[in-house]
Amino acid sequence: MQANGDDVLVLDIRHQADYDEWHIPDSVNVDVYDELQDDPETAEDALEDLPEEKEIVTVCAAGVVSQTATDVLREMGYDAATLTDGMNGWSRVHRGASVETDLDGTLVQVARPGKGCLSHVLISDGEATVFDPSHYLDEYDAILEDYDADLVGVFDTHAHADHVSGGAELAERHDVPYYLHPKDALAIDATPVEDEATIEVGSVDVDVIHTPGHSEGSVSFDLEGEALVTGDTLFHESVGRVELGVEAGIEDSDVEGNAATLYESLQRLLARPDDALVLPAHDPGSPEPPVTATLGEVKAQNADLSRDREEFVETLASDIPDHPPNFERVKRTNVGQEDVPDDELSELELGPNRCAAE
Repeated sequence: MQANGDDVLVLDIRHQADYDEWHIPDSVNVDVYDELQDDPETAEDALEDLPEEKEIVTVCAAGVVSQTATDVLREMGYDAATLTDGMNGWSRVHRGASVETDLDGTLVQVARPGKGCLSHVLISDGEATVFDPSHYLDEYDAILEDYDADLVGVFDTHAHADHVSGGAELAERHDVPYYLHPKDALAIDATPVEDEATIEVGSVDVDVIHTPGHSEGSVSFDLEGEALVTGDTLFHESVGRVELGVEAGIEDSDVEGNAATLYESLQRLLARPDDALVLPAHDPGSPEPPVTATLGEVKAQNADLSRDREEFVETLASDIPDHPPNFERVKRTNVGQEDVPDDELSELELGPNRCAAE
């Protein structure tokens, strides 16, 4: 897709409702899923108007029915191929790029376009730490190898609700601390991070800012005023949701209280330098790294930040969008209350990212 651009057509053959829920950007939906399962030849009429000059890449959930679509298209004379593992495969894609800063080191952003997830790797003086890693650990080990750096710690900004964290496992693999705020480390072995603590990574100071609201243990990290790793507290065009922990049954707080708490947390972040880069844990689109914006730019474009306290609380507490898929189990997994077998992790977190308030 990246190499050939307009010469490739991504054809999603799933039911329209599944496509509307979550799909590859710029893909085209032709709902012939049932036809391909029951009698593949009956799908030909719906497929005959596809452009003949393009290579067609077929997509379904796991790459099985879409392979049937590819076979039909080839019989019809099209140049067709199947996306390996379908949307499952799309969810596993990771891409990395350096973020330009004046830090005494290198900051690499790792994006999962299929999930809208962003994680970050800080490298300085041969040491490295990872913020908000996915459970696909080899992606981060490859970066450590590329920069010949030793991992000295792993940070999670909070217990995520949309994807399974690889933080604890990555830390265990390298025998280094796994940092998570005690309010979110309910039943998991983690090194606690506390408000205003400073942790050194090579020559870079990582300052901890407790920013609860999205979750009780949400924190942000200030990298020497150059970058703010904000997790799900502050996005470029939105803020974190406030009801997921409550509805997952792992928080005793109420939604209105969380919204008020998040408002106060955001005020702490907004007091930081306007030229600091805001590096959230998610981007709602299909991110191509690096995805960055200065705090000044975020203040100007993020409508949530223009609301006064009363309006902010009312809006976040009353406008509840659809939940992330399986968010209760994902949350419980990330706080250590549930143990999901490795072969179920990928399927558990499949689907769109929905951790931002609307």
